[in-house]
This record gives sequence, C-alpha cells and structure tokens, in this order.
Amino acid sequence: MSLPNIWHHRKVADTSAKGCEICFKPSASVLVTPDKQDFFYVCPAHLKDRGFCSPIIDHEAVAAAKKKKEMDDEVERLKKEYEEKQRKKKEKEAEKEKDKDKDKDKDKKDGKDEADEKDGKKDDSASSAKDKPKDKAPSVDEEPRVFSLQRTFHQQRIDRKRQAEAAKRNRERLSNPNLFPSVPKNLP
Repeated sequence: MSLPNIWHHRKVADTSAKGCEICFKPSASVLVTPDKQDFFYVCPAHLKDRGFCSPIIDHEAVAAAKKKKEMDDEVERLKKEYEEKQRKKKEKEAEKEKDKDKDKDKDKKDGKDEADEKDGKKDDSASSAKDKPKDKAPSVDEEPRVFSLQRTFHQQRIDRKRQAEAAKRNRERLSNPNLFPSVPKNLP
C-alpha cells in the first residue's frame, strides 16, 4: 500500500473540531489525501512550519491567476477612463446648452445657474469619493491548499496506517473459530 505524500488542506465546522495530531489542541483544519485514504487534524500554525510540511505551489496556476488579475485591473481602468470621457462629454454639452440659454434669458437664469453649478460640483466630488473605496478593496493572499509532509511525518502516517491494518487482520483472525485447535475427543 502506497500513501501519496500529497495532502489537501480542508476546513471543518468548529463543532466538528478534534485534537491536533501534533499538539492535541482542538483544530478545525484537516489534511486529507486526494483519494481520501487518510486524514488527520492539524493546527493552521503547524501548516506554516517548514519542519512539518511544505506547500506544493502550482506555478502555472499562480501565473494564470496573476494574469487574470492584471486583465481585470486593465478592464476596470479602461471602464473608468471611458466613464470619465463620457461624463466630460456630457458636461461640455450641458455647458453649450447653458451658453445658449444664457444668451436668450440672461437675466432670469443667473441665480439658477450658479446654484446648478454648485450642485454639479458637489455631485462630482461625491461620486469620486464613492469610487475611491472601491479601488482600495482588500487583496487577500490565499494560503496554500496543497502540502507535502516532511519525510519523518509522512513515514509516521504510513506506519500508523499499517498498524491499523495489522490490528484489523488480527481481530478478524481471532474472531474466526477455525484458528484455534479443537479439544481432543479420544482418550490417550
């Protein structure tokens, strides 16, 4: 029986937490093999310990994620530029209309135009203030999810698995009545 040294990190519910294999503190983190042959509970702090395990990093997936993020950032930047251009274009059109209106009704609209311009500036500053928090979205670096145990810990897992199988075989043998010799029936 060969146990692969590839372990996936999974989280379980806090109510299902069991003792860590190393320090025996309750932990909701589990390392499990891909084919679910073996699993054990471990603290997240132990996953960062290089003496216990090391992350397996898929460089292609990391590069693809980085490229996707760059593309998303570029698309977002282009959208903002386009929206800014459209807003400026609308402002120019509004100014042209205001100039035409001023020529026609210069005396009537003087007070209203100043109020409209103040309101427009307030709206622009409010919309730009709303855009800034969106840009500062927290970037969460994902922790590695695939690990390989150090040789000694992996060997311990293999030995423990072998011992469990041997104990199971022994129980089966002991439960079989044909294993024990029968009582002699003839007199000597």
